[in-house]
Amino acid sequence: MSMEHNHTQFAALTAPARPSATVTHLRCREVMRLDYEPVEHIFASKGAHEAEEMVCRVLEDIAYKLDALQCANAAHSFDAILKPARRIVTVGTQIGLTDVIEAAAHVTHCAKQGDGVALSATLARLERAFDVAVTQVWRYREGH
Repeated sequence: MSMEHNHTQFAALTAPARPSATVTHLRCREVMRLDYEPVEHIFASKGAHEAEEMVCRVLEDIAYKLDALQCANAAHSFDAILKPARRIVTVGTQIGLTDVIEAAAHVTHCAKQGDGVALSATLARLERAFDVAVTQVWRYREGH
């Protein structure tokens, strides 16, 4: 009785499909950047209640624009990403959201390039920056 053995050459199966590429490791900053001067000016020039309402409106506007960005990204609609990302840059400047502004500008750049992978990564960075910025703005407010 003869048994035939099938051997698979695993080395051939694990060979890279394309030449090796350079891998860039990205690391998030430990602390996000926030310019407190615009927030200080808002609270100094307006009453506390009016200043809080203004800051809340800006943060809410950014949250809505982030939702629009996610929907546009899910639909692979690069053109629909440009307007909300630019709006985030504009309103983020009003309260000094430095990292949010930078990430939103990068989202715009990725959309213009039509680079879906970079767009998804940069959009995730924008969301993280916004989450941290919200916390920092309210911590600052509570301290003053």
